[in-house]
Amino acid sequence: GIVIETSENKAKVKASRHGDCENCGVCPGDNAMVVEVQNLIGAKVGQRVAFEIQEANMLWAAFVVYLLPLLALFVGALGGGILGTNLGQPVLAFQIVGGSVFFTVAVIYLKRYDQAVKKNDKLLPVITKILY
Repeated sequence: GIVIETSENKAKVKASRHGDCENCGVCPGDNAMVVEVQNLIGAKVGQRVAFEIQEANMLWAAFVVYLLPLLALFVGALGGGILGTNLGQPVLAFQIVGGSVFFTVAVIYLKRYDQAVKKNDKLLPVITKILY
């Protein structure tokens, strides 16, 4: 990408999308996205740089975003079913309510997790080298 702005140990880099990004649609624009990165090597505005995202961070983020809500839904439905059975009430209603409550809690957690990640510089992508 190309560095378009710098401040302290951070930079904003305009990067072209690659094949993995084509169908996502999260980033603005058709062919480029602006990414905030750590600039520990002192890249300057206008320089072309290479940056990378740590794989462990990506795996954890994928787990939190994709699997956590599904697991919460499953656990809530299971717990609701058990509670409904123990109370002698309609199990399906308790499963729906339990799944909905746990799913909602997971979505609220995701919102807070996203805010925390944005504040944590250690989770930002890192400029690895200046290309030219």
